[in-house]
Amino acid sequence: MTDESMTTGPANPPLDRRARWRNRVVAVTGLATMWVLLWGTLSWANVINGLVVAAVLVVVFPLPPVTFAGRIRPVGLLRFVLRFLLDLVVASAQIAWLAVRFGHTPHAAIIAVRLRVNSDLNLTLTAEALSLVPGSLILEADRGTGTLYVHVLGVRTPAEVERFRDGVLDLEARIIAAIGSAEELRTLDRPAPTGPSEPVDLEGAST
Repeated sequence: MTDESMTTGPANPPLDRRARWRNRVVAVTGLATMWVLLWGTLSWANVINGLVVAAVLVVVFPLPPVTFAGRIRPVGLLRFVLRFLLDLVVASAQIAWLAVRFGHTPHAAIIAVRLRVNSDLNLTLTAEALSLVPGSLILEADRGTGTLYVHVLGVRTPAEVERFRDGVLDLEARIIAAIGSAEELRTLDRPAPTGPSEPVDLEGAST
């Protein structure tokens, strides 16, 4: 692994008061949205409870300041939401099929995926989106290299590993297209960073 293969963003400049309040509003909104998605029911009670829990977390457990240098693109955001909903439906059907197949033992693997845009915001959003899709779960996020370690069901061959990694990078690209900066969009045109791609087969079978 070479230094040239690492994509790191510029250091965050000091935040003024307005920027800090804006980041808090974005954090509370994002956390409340995750709360509603995890409950799976859109209701006023869930929205209000999510906002309260998010506000408490932001005040009691403040996160390191993250500068939002991008801008919201409605078309990119719509594409991300529609594709995310499709992924939820497809993944749910695949997991349901694995659960009802008799005489078949599902294989699981841990796959390392190195993102192209190494920023705290991108790492968090990509990890959250992956964790919400059935069949994949984030085990660890390496902030230094921008690498996600994902537990995945139904992966058996190196080709399936690479297909999953490509899917994660596509997800990252949709997130950047929705809210990323111009510099981050240019970063997506560069070759994907190298990193470990072989699965760790949890069943002990050879891959």
